[in-house]
Amino acid sequence: MRPIRVGTRGSRLALAQTESIVEAVRTRRPEAVIELEIIQTQGDRVLDRPLSAIGDARLFIKEIENALLEDRVDLAVHSMKDLPSRLTPGLALAATTERADPRDVLVSRNASSLEALPQRGTVATGSLRRRSQLLALRPDLNVEDLRGNVPTRLEKFDRSSWDGILLAGAGLARLGLASRIRSYIPVETMLPAVGQGALALETRAADREIAEAVSFLNHAQTERAVAAERSFLARLEGGCTVPIAAFAEVSDGLRLRGYVGNVAGTRHLRREIAGDVSRAEALGVELADSMLADGADGIVRGESG
Repeated sequence: MRPIRVGTRGSRLALAQTESIVEAVRTRRPEAVIELEIIQTQGDRVLDRPLSAIGDARLFIKEIENALLEDRVDLAVHSMKDLPSRLTPGLALAATTERADPRDVLVSRNASSLEALPQRGTVATGSLRRRSQLLALRPDLNVEDLRGNVPTRLEKFDRSSWDGILLAGAGLARLGLASRIRSYIPVETMLPAVGQGALALETRAADREIAEAVSFLNHAQTERAVAAERSFLARLEGGCTVPIAAFAEVSDGLRLRGYVGNVAGTRHLRREIAGDVSRAEALGVELADSMLADGADGIVRGESG
């Protein structure tokens, strides 16, 4: 087959994730010629503003997707949580990889859990989703904004007087930094981002050769779970400025839990639904509709009250 040009961000985590895909393809197809193309995204360049203030749903993928559309790369490796709920026209998901641990984690010097953080303590996070759920649980806490790649966030914490920071556990594990995790936060306490822990392999919709070359990396259970979560997000029409979370589990059936809240955590809804795995997308829509009927539409629109 022809060489595979793979587009990726240049952060340590993005490169580690991409290398895991490259190694898997090489193991499966030793004859494959694979070339890496490191592409800087807007999210990598703009570090002096909160993510929500930039307001671009494709903050960490737009430039990579442009490279796909312009035939400069053949395959993009994204963190699934960075992929908007609606795919860019002309592009397609070739595979959804098996999900790593989706939970968020607490990195702290002294506190062994969110509940153990000191009264009126300070926690940093770059995620409105985490901020909302944290303040819903602990309204006494002060929350600081935190930007940068994972090592940079850890360095900022080490230099700070903060009591803790919140990160995705999968990212720390993939970087060999799991020792920094003080505690995993149960999904019952803090639902993860849509798709958190999974990787998205994106190709041009018409490029069947590349799609077939990586199709073996698709994990059916993760694909169905993430499909339900992304359907939920799409129905709510939430972007990076609205705290929305969802997590689906697949066993005999599919169980989907969703969260919508305001940034301050003072208004929030948490609901769940269960059904047949074959109805993954429909379940996401149904859960979103039930939450919209219960007031989530006002939260998404930013209404007070």
